[in-house]
Amino acid sequence: MSESAPGLDRIDLKILNVLQDDGRISNLKLAEAVALSPTAVLARTQRLARDGYLLGYEARLNPLKLGRGMMVFVEVLLDRTTPNVFDQFKAAVQVRDEIMECHMVAGGFDYLLKTRMADMQAYREFAGTVLWQLPGVRETRTYAVMEEVKDSRRLALPGL
Repeated sequence: MSESAPGLDRIDLKILNVLQDDGRISNLKLAEAVALSPTAVLARTQRLARDGYLLGYEARLNPLKLGRGMMVFVEVLLDRTTPNVFDQFKAAVQVRDEIMECHMVAGGFDYLLKTRMADMQAYREFAGTVLWQLPGVRETRTYAVMEEVKDSRRLALPGL
C-alpha cells in the first residue's frame, strides 16, 4: 500500500498490526516482534492508546457456545428523518444488548442493525417487543445469516 497513516511511522504500524493479532501479547514479546526495546515499545503503545489509535482490548466470545448463534441484520426505515427522531432512535438502541451494531447509512433506508439471537423464535420475540417499538420505526427488512463467511475486525494498515 502506498497510503500512509498520519502521525505514525513504520514501527507504530507494526505494533498496531501485532496487537490486532494478539491483544494479550506481553510487552517483551511485542518488543521482540518489532525489534525494539521493551521500554521503547511500552512508551509507543502508551502513546498510541493516548492518541486514540488503540481503542481498547477485548476478548472475542463464541456466540454459538453462549446461546447467540443466529446473526440477523436489519434494515430500518424511520417514519421521519428529523434530528429529534434520529436522536430518540440512537438513544433507544444504545440500551439494547441484542443490538450489537447500529450504523446510520445512506441509501434506501436509515439504519443497519446487527443483532445476535438464540434462534428465530428469539428474533421474532425481539422484533415484536423491541425492534418494532423503537422510536420512529416505520419499516424493517430482516436478513438472517445462513453462513458467516468472514468475521474480522482487522484493519488493513498502510505500508505493511
